[in-house]
Amino acid sequence: MTTLHWVNSDVEVHKVVVGDFANNVFVVRCRRTGEAVLIDAANEHERLLELCQRLGVRRVLETHGHFDHIQAVPAMREAGYEVAVTAADAPMLAEVGYDVFLDDAEVIEIGHLRFHAIHNPGHTPGSISFQLEGTPLLFTGDTLFPGGPGNTGYGGDFPTIISSIEDRLFTFPDTMVVLPGHGVDTTIGAERPHLQEWVDRGW
Repeated sequence: MTTLHWVNSDVEVHKVVVGDFANNVFVVRCRRTGEAVLIDAANEHERLLELCQRLGVRRVLETHGHFDHIQAVPAMREAGYEVAVTAADAPMLAEVGYDVFLDDAEVIEIGHLRFHAIHNPGHTPGSISFQLEGTPLLFTGDTLFPGGPGNTGYGGDFPTIISSIEDRLFTFPDTMVVLPGHGVDTTIGAERPHLQEWVDRGW
């Protein structure tokens, strides 16, 4: 069964769905160098490690610290992969561990690929998205889904996530493809018209 989800001449994006919460795990690979990064070591570590070895993963980026997104982190670190998370969400990884911090506006280079980190708090204090330069791809973790923002009931804040979506994510063009932490892809253009509905409903 193929894991390939999106491809162009420079980039391969692989996707697997793991665990009881159907978490999306993405591997983004530079086709020129064969180097890759894994986004959210959620669960099913044996499956993820096989994927990492097959696709040349060098490091792990965590979109946020909720438990369903970090259960494979200990196995990844034991296998030698560096795990990065924001300082604000690092306390959530106290038991599983982490290696380095991610900062807002940081540029993460993997092979010839450049990811732009976008701090968008609200789902958690340290939630972060990644936009892949030169592509229409935006990895939003649990900040933005098809149909609205992520749940803010577990240490989040609804007005904050709305501001993050409006000020940090809806600045991208309508054609930007949103690859969320659960569920199917959407686009900025499909979600933007519904912002006021989300505000009015309160979730």
